[in-house]
Amino acid sequence: MSGLLHEAHRPDPGAVDAILHARHGDPFALLGPHNCEGGCAVRTFQPGAIKVEVLGKDSEQVLATLSLIDPAGFWSGVMPARIPYRLRITHRDRVQIIEDAYAFGPSLGEVDIYLLAEGRHQDLGRALGAHPMTLDGVPGTRFAVWAPNARRVSVVGKFNDWDGRCHPMRNHPDAGLWEIFIPRVGAGAAYKYEILGPHGHVLPLKADPVAGCAEVPPATASVVTDDRFVWTDHQWMEGRRHESAERDQPISIYEVHAASWRAAEDDGRDVWTQLGETLVPYVAAMGFTHLEFLPIMEHPFGGSWGYQPLGQFAPSARLGSPASFAALIDRCHRAGLGVILDWVPAHFPGDAHGLAQFDGTALYEHADPREGFHQDWNTYIFNLGRHEVRGFLIGSALHWLEHYHIDGLRVDAVASMLYRDYSRKQGEWVPNIYGGRENLEAISFLRELSEVVATRCPGTVLIAEESTAWPGVSRPVSEGGLGFHYKWNMGWMHDTLHYMQEESIHRRWHHDQIAFGLVYAFSENFVLPLSHDEVVYGKGSLIGKMSGDHWQKFANLRAYFGFMWTHPGKKLLFMGGEIAQGREWNHDESIDWWLLDQPEHAGVQRLVRDLNALYRKIPALHAKDCDGDGFRWIVLHDRDQSVFAYLRLGREGDKPMLVVCNFTPVPRIGYRLGAPVAGGWREVMNTDSALYGGSNLGNGGWVQAEEQAWGEWPATLALTLPPLATVVLEAG
Repeated sequence: MSGLLHEAHRPDPGAVDAILHARHGDPFALLGPHNCEGGCAVRTFQPGAIKVEVLGKDSEQVLATLSLIDPAGFWSGVMPARIPYRLRITHRDRVQIIEDAYAFGPSLGEVDIYLLAEGRHQDLGRALGAHPMTLDGVPGTRFAVWAPNARRVSVVGKFNDWDGRCHPMRNHPDAGLWEIFIPRVGAGAAYKYEILGPHGHVLPLKADPVAGCAEVPPATASVVTDDRFVWTDHQWMEGRRHESAERDQPISIYEVHAASWRAAEDDGRDVWTQLGETLVPYVAAMGFTHLEFLPIMEHPFGGSWGYQPLGQFAPSARLGSPASFAALIDRCHRAGLGVILDWVPAHFPGDAHGLAQFDGTALYEHADPREGFHQDWNTYIFNLGRHEVRGFLIGSALHWLEHYHIDGLRVDAVASMLYRDYSRKQGEWVPNIYGGRENLEAISFLRELSEVVATRCPGTVLIAEESTAWPGVSRPVSEGGLGFHYKWNMGWMHDTLHYMQEESIHRRWHHDQIAFGLVYAFSENFVLPLSHDEVVYGKGSLIGKMSGDHWQKFANLRAYFGFMWTHPGKKLLFMGGEIAQGREWNHDESIDWWLLDQPEHAGVQRLVRDLNALYRKIPALHAKDCDGDGFRWIVLHDRDQSVFAYLRLGREGDKPMLVVCNFTPVPRIGYRLGAPVAGGWREVMNTDSALYGGSNLGNGGWVQAEEQAWGEWPATLALTLPPLATVVLEAG
């Protein structure tokens, strides 16, 4: 055992001072084991210790007793040889034996560092963040973070009394990365990064941008998590890998805000677990093909509904653990449900613990507020011209699709990304290099995202919430498009809801609001969205938008749903719409499930279930949702009676479907229209059925088409059109 420290072995006083004042940018050059004359010097910073000894890795043998170099807690000494060791640290009230974090070599591989520096590491959730692992037989956690302009980065947590002097990290300056393996820190430990900025000031403690878990807000620390999960959805994932996202498949999406779908039971189970037992079987029984969650990525302000996230790799701790979230996805897949997440790569909030000025500079955001600050939302805009930021966001997307088996991402606020002058006045924005308003960096990012997802995650979908007429949103990148699979049809939603708000007697003057959507219906691959955006901020509920008295409102909503489910395009309905909830959505309150005790609400719910079943069963209603060959008008210009009729056509051999909508409360008896074939037509859906709360007027389930030409059509039908109703008939 070594005795007094020889003068030759004393560390440089300036370096020691830098450690003590948390200014040292290369702590591994001083701390830990270092070969020296006569053995191996061991140096450690242990504030509050009264004795520090070096022990063998697997024994209690004292190899050296360290000397106190500085009363602030810097210890140094020499052991006979460089071998694995532990430190026994004696405090006045306790003794602890730990491995020395500075005895371990780099825990990031050279390939990882190279790809991270290039912004091309597509498994970012594994490379950065906090990951429990065993290194040289010692359990602990590897921390890694990107902060290229920082002078010093430390991991802080309860395990070191939140003292930034204790665990300064190893710097890889060429890549801007900092990493350290801290022994005996495991899952459940809360932590942050203490960063010394480029100007010598300590920044507010920062949460980990790539953390897999966080504390429950309003607490803001990141949490070490062991998010390994035993999946049982192998059959689903195998099918997903071998089936591309074909447009001819039915897609009917139930959009959900996880925290307010149903009031959580206070029984010890987290929200994800409860949703697995209630939401999943409900959505499956209702016949939807997909469940879409408003953003579940960790976010500081619950009132943002997740649309201002900071934890792009972490499911929100408000709702449960990462393992519980994975279990929910697993359960969805076993129930035959795909899962889509809303994902926000456009902007982020400016909370002090978040991404803004992360290393003391505009790192994730633009420095110029004309490019980097969103005035509408009081948020920062990602600098998509920086390859590390692009890599961060693409890594996030892949994390959800691969690690959590998510089946699709609905990319939020795409329009705000595509235009540099989005919601800005003249002089408040910076043109692109050609002087235009298009955001070339965002376009490049979205195309790169599309190509990477197509390559790495075949069978998954990307859906754009894009509210302008930007061309080719859902066209492949190889054809000059952005590469999304689908785009929300915001124009269809606005026009048709406006039409339904008109009193029926006035609808003749607004006839084109129903018809106009078919002018451009096949210019993109569309989703018809009745989303959360339409039932908030004073817009009222869907049933509240319908005109007429109480009965007519329900009849209008049923007719509208019938129209929507038979209209070209995939379907999306926000929770509560399927039961005709009367009040607009409030994120702090559950859906009014008690309404199902009332027949008219239960009838709407049954209608949505039956429409889903019909849509999924009948190829003509979904196979050519995105193909103009799948639609033909039969009655387009009957303004005076507000009647529309159209054919939905599938592939060769599929039976055609005839849809007739009567958007007035006046029954039409013997209404004549053309048909593509003579013979029997079976009424397979009538939104006026008594089953759904209607007046039960209809065609008795069957009607005969005469061999008599009607305009361009070879046959004629005489139908009974119920009031405010949609009827669907199948040939033969």
